[in-house]
Amino acid sequence: MALGLILGIGRAFRRKRTSSLDILTSKRSPRGFYKGKNCKPTGFHTRKGGYVVVPEKLPNYVVPDLTDFKKTPFVTGQHKGHWFCIFINAEEWDI
Repeated sequence: MALGLILGIGRAFRRKRTSSLDILTSKRSPRGFYKGKNCKPTGFHTRKGGYVVVPEKLPNYVVPDLTDFKKTPFVTGQHKGHWFCIFINAEEWDI
């Protein structure tokens, strides 16, 4: 009887230790937990359920001016499971 009780407690500790190492989901988390997808918020929620986008929080991409760039983008199809884009010289290929 005592041996069964000790073995049962040991099994419970072993089960609890392995389950605590699992990935944290909304089912195994505190109330109100939201994991998200690792993206930054672009605004805030209002009291009435709306959403206000703040322009300062939007991503700002700095792209160089390519109007006088000698090479043009050449996008090929899928090659061995990967998409790739290379720059070619427009004068050589008569594009």
